[in-house]
Amino acid sequence: MKSLFMVGASVIGMVSGSAVLANQSADVLTNYANIAHAKYEDSLITARALNAAVDALIAAPSAETLGAAKEAWIAARVPYQQTEVYRFGNAIVDDWEGKVNAWPLDEGLIDYVDASYGGPTDDNEYAALNVIANSSFNLGGKTIDAAEITPALLEGDLHEADGVEANVATGYHAIEFLLWGQDLNGTEAGAGNRPWTDFANGDACTGGHCDRRAEYLKAATELLISDLEWMTAQWAEGGEARLAVVADETRGLSTILTGMGSLSYGEQAGERMRLGLMLNDPEEEHDCFSDNTHNSHFYDGKGIQNVYLGTYTRVNGELVSGASLSSLVAAKNADLDAEMRGKLDATMSALGALKDAADNGFAYDQMLARGNAEGEALIMAGVNGLVDQTRSIERVVQELKLDGIEVEGSDSLDNPSAVFE
Repeated sequence: MKSLFMVGASVIGMVSGSAVLANQSADVLTNYANIAHAKYEDSLITARALNAAVDALIAAPSAETLGAAKEAWIAARVPYQQTEVYRFGNAIVDDWEGKVNAWPLDEGLIDYVDASYGGPTDDNEYAALNVIANSSFNLGGKTIDAAEITPALLEGDLHEADGVEANVATGYHAIEFLLWGQDLNGTEAGAGNRPWTDFANGDACTGGHCDRRAEYLKAATELLISDLEWMTAQWAEGGEARLAVVADETRGLSTILTGMGSLSYGEQAGERMRLGLMLNDPEEEHDCFSDNTHNSHFYDGKGIQNVYLGTYTRVNGELVSGASLSSLVAAKNADLDAEMRGKLDATMSALGALKDAADNGFAYDQMLARGNAEGEALIMAGVNGLVDQTRSIERVVQELKLDGIEVEGSDSLDNPSAVFE
């Protein structure tokens, strides 16, 4: 089947005429919103647990408290990654997402980096600004008072400073860098190895400015919590995101499938997996400091699957479920529903194999190495599963007679030669 995707954004499944939807569409949209609320609320709960671990690290720096903060960060990623299927179709989510999950980042903006990192570039004058080491600096011709590192400073002055997307000052990945430091292992095994003494007091401090590093970490974590509080409220009863998705059944179903298709194809299969493999570049890992990328890929895929099936298992074990897109499709075309569920299962099997390999010592960094056939096979199995399931998403769009759904593309899939230009 010829791909209907183009670079950037394209239109799939263009079908003329009004959409004829089953009566349970409204229930499907309500359950979709309920699951969104549960996922963002779980993301908030785990971010608060991360905040408590950060407080413990700052109060009593040690290898143990740093390790506990890292574990809390990894746990916080599990529910959040499952929310990413709500991007693209839901404008309110996509407009907000860059505050909490933007990547890759020029980490020299935030803190000290290895000499191999380099300095300012033509693309980013502030790539090595090192806010932690400087209580005052010039930004776009304006002197910034950073004597106190606050959420307002990070959000208002630093994040995407000078309009450069790589100037990521907030969110999960800024926190990740502060906890792990740079990963200097290339395509060998090993994550970042920031010493706990980077948060120590007095003469025990390494890396310099330990008090300001702790201040930055605390501010970024507090900002993450406030951002997640806001988004959780948008999916609660009466929230803007919920009202937008349930207002029109046809548009709401298009929103669901736009999110599924865009994350599955352009974002995950393309930008997050295929591109890094083509470049053999660990800097293209989604969680590049912590080497948690295999989990991010797995839970992104899980998010797509649970939206289609209308189920989500919360961090406390509670099951949220209800009317599903699967049941809606099955009522019109049982064979297509079986195909879609089978493709989702196949993708999760491939992503599960990748996750299991990484959990058992075959680091995602190593999988990306040029000439590593086993690693390439694991990654490409995930890519192929995601691309294949997107073809079935196209057929679902056509079956439900939905119009003009725009799905993200990726040069790595649509125009590979452009990657190397």
